[in-house]
Amino acid sequence: MLRAETLSTSPAPVASPSAEACSQGSHYNFGLQETPQSRPSAQACVFSPPGMSGIAGDRSSSSSLPPHPPAQGSNFGNKRSYGENTAASNFTFGTSSSSVRGTNCPQILKTPLSAGNLQRSGYRSWTPQVGFSATSSSAVSAHSPSVIVAVVEGRGLARGEIGMASIDLKSPQIILSQFADNTTYAKVITKLKILSPLEIIMSNTACVVGNSTKLFTLITENFKNVTFTTVQRKYFNETKGLEYIEQLCIAEFSTVLMEVQSKYYCLAAVAALLKYVEFIQNSVYAPKSLKICFQGSEQTAMIDSSSAQNLELLINNQDCRSNHTLFGVLNYTKTPGGSRRLRSNILEPLVDIETITMRLDCVQELLQDEELFFGLQSVISRFLDTEQLLSVLVQIPKQDTVNAAESKITNLIYLKHTLELVDPLKVVLKNCNTPLLRAYYGSLEDKRFGIILEKIKTVINDDARYMKGCLNMRTQKCYAVKSNINEFLDIARRTYTEIVDDIAGMIMQLAEKYSLPLRTSFSSARGFFIQMSTDCTALPRDQLPSEFIKISKVRNSYSFTSADLIKMNERCQESLREIYHMTYMIVCKLLSEIYEHVHCLYKLSDTVSMLDMLLSFAHACTLSDYVRPEFTDTLAIKQGWHPILEKISVEKPVANNTYITEGSNFLIITGPNMSGKSTYLKQIALCQIMAQIGSYVPAEYSSFRIAEQIFTRISTDDDIETNSSTFMKEMKEIAYILHNANDKSLILIDELGRGTSTEEGIGICYAVCEYLLSLKAFTLFATHFLELCQIGVLYPNVENMHFEVQHVKNTSRNRDTILYTYRLSKGLTEEKNYGLNAAEVSSLPPAIVLDAKEITTQITRKILQNQRSTPEMERRRAVYHLASRLVQTARNSKLDPDSLRIYLSNLKKKYEASFPRPEQVPAKTEG
Repeated sequence: MLRAETLSTSPAPVASPSAEACSQGSHYNFGLQETPQSRPSAQACVFSPPGMSGIAGDRSSSSSLPPHPPAQGSNFGNKRSYGENTAASNFTFGTSSSSVRGTNCPQILKTPLSAGNLQRSGYRSWTPQVGFSATSSSAVSAHSPSVIVAVVEGRGLARGEIGMASIDLKSPQIILSQFADNTTYAKVITKLKILSPLEIIMSNTACVVGNSTKLFTLITENFKNVTFTTVQRKYFNETKGLEYIEQLCIAEFSTVLMEVQSKYYCLAAVAALLKYVEFIQNSVYAPKSLKICFQGSEQTAMIDSSSAQNLELLINNQDCRSNHTLFGVLNYTKTPGGSRRLRSNILEPLVDIETITMRLDCVQELLQDEELFFGLQSVISRFLDTEQLLSVLVQIPKQDTVNAAESKITNLIYLKHTLELVDPLKVVLKNCNTPLLRAYYGSLEDKRFGIILEKIKTVINDDARYMKGCLNMRTQKCYAVKSNINEFLDIARRTYTEIVDDIAGMIMQLAEKYSLPLRTSFSSARGFFIQMSTDCTALPRDQLPSEFIKISKVRNSYSFTSADLIKMNERCQESLREIYHMTYMIVCKLLSEIYEHVHCLYKLSDTVSMLDMLLSFAHACTLSDYVRPEFTDTLAIKQGWHPILEKISVEKPVANNTYITEGSNFLIITGPNMSGKSTYLKQIALCQIMAQIGSYVPAEYSSFRIAEQIFTRISTDDDIETNSSTFMKEMKEIAYILHNANDKSLILIDELGRGTSTEEGIGICYAVCEYLLSLKAFTLFATHFLELCQIGVLYPNVENMHFEVQHVKNTSRNRDTILYTYRLSKGLTEEKNYGLNAAEVSSLPPAIVLDAKEITTQITRKILQNQRSTPEMERRRAVYHLASRLVQTARNSKLDPDSLRIYLSNLKKKYEASFPRPEQVPAKTEG
């Protein structure tokens, strides 16, 4: 007798019926499973649901929404409070008019490109495939895109004020932000690329043909493969946005209202966003069901998309499927939520030292308490995707379909499974010492977890739980509700059981009839079917009996069915539909009773994802000798190494020291090609990011200054998409840095100016260096222009560093070869003309090499003849360094006052002894 007992691994999606096109008889699918092949790709979508009015920032306008008829046949509580403010009116695309075929069916009109419409050839109206991000330049996400973002900009005097609202269709959370941006719109582009959106919504007034805004142009250039939808400006209505937040935000996060009451542009964005999501999802969010947060741009460090790509934070530049990235180094998460949190933290590191320290304390406790580490890891790995579970639970389908019913039943079982893990998690966290872990333990003390679980157990069988396997999943859903609650449901289940037993019996009879080793199999696509292995079986005449149809063979296994089995599968499906319908009615009633308590799951989701990420950090530490970072006003790394290179290499990478202070904040790094300059620059940035997300770092000792921005200029490729040569791309990237850098930035520049002539390259580098020297940003500048090193004569905060190489005699070729040590040392490189040496090794004709050496010597002599340091310059440099060292010591020293005074006095004497004063200088120098 065949019995199915477990659950499937993923919930069925809420039904998202496609809307019907009005004008051309075609269909435009708004489901989340679209592919580029199934969607039109030329026109932009202009979304214009009537029923709302008003323009963001226009204080004189007012609006009201017609009431929305409640969904039929649902027992999921009272929907009126939110439904009153959502219109079931018709939606049109473009500005053309069209007859409406139904009052409750959303209509879509595709219009051709014309002067009267808001489309342009630069639009893409298809969804990126799973696993690929929005653009080649922002390929930073290994996750399926599921975020929809609405963006609006102020007009007139408010131009440059940006409002954004985003929602992840897999997670019931809305993130609002509003900020002032400059003419480069760097913050907007960076935020969008971090979100890696599925779709971007903007106002139709931003993209009028021939008069589109600069923001719209920049976004479309940077997100060529993302779906764009333009919405009439009147739907960006801040009054309606505030009403949405009041109606939908759960009580625990209602303080967001105080933050956004005067943030008109993010309120306008959320109004358009929620109206649009309601349309494409064909469902509304239940009242008081969403987590809504406001995030300012000052809470995290900014890493632009180019830097994320150069540093290989999420995607390897050589192989997009490789996990040789910073994300791959740190990702030992066990849950989808933990993986998403790690990804977002890498792209947006923290800037608050207190928060970072709390995370580091947790990682330290996990490393010191082995029982806590393994116990927590065991419990966390059993959690499902809590955020996606919440997302489905808080949505109310407008139509009660079979898929919607199956999804609710599945997710109720998932909810039961999740709540049953709360107590084991509390037991593991009970004896923790660090404040953050104790805070998470406290959040699990919420009595609502127990209330929900008890209510579920009054209706749902204790045996109903999450298990793997689609057949077992189906049976779990069938028998989820306890017996004797609904008599008709019990009868339907008995019928289903009899059909399944009959199928098993029929296949056994066929096996006896034909003397074949037949077995019953099941798949979600085919239902029940027959399988047979041919390893030890000789088929008569090498053919299966004619009764079997739809035969397929994979290796030594046949799969097939019969006409009778197909009919029984149809009866089975019909029985299942009845079971799901009646179970759905019971589940909806149960959800209406527990719904007021469900919001505690937001805290649980946050707790699980954070614990998962911290466990991942601790796990990474156990595989390598990482050290806990400190935070001061100095960037000091003792014997640090590249974390990704360590994962790739068989041997541990060569470690190097780094020391940057406000007094020596500009490092010029020289050395031959392939000596390790680029790798070293990336290493510094990766260590900085690891420290600011709360991870230990690969070093023997490390101290960091919080970086508010991390900029890199490393890549030397051209960009065909934007018609940029190598040099033009260099200039665009360096211009971006110069426009946005501040005193708290970390700037890494690798070989600037190589795309033009040597004279121009040196001139550009020198000018850029002088500008950056006016800031207190920490800058590392790798270059082959040795002439640039002389800038240290004029600027005492410049330090020259170089990578050492050794010359080894090659007896077979009777010439010297270069041995790379990959070690960083102070001072200028002693290697001269290493480019010519590399050319010589490459079999360039000797006469050419000799001529090149002579010309190079003459040019170098002319450039350097007036750039010589004097004793006075050296003395001033020494005094500057002394003063910087004294200030730094005074800030960071933990000595008692007497000991500190003695130390400072000795330090001053040491410097004065090392650099005696010239006679013309007064006898006493104040330190």
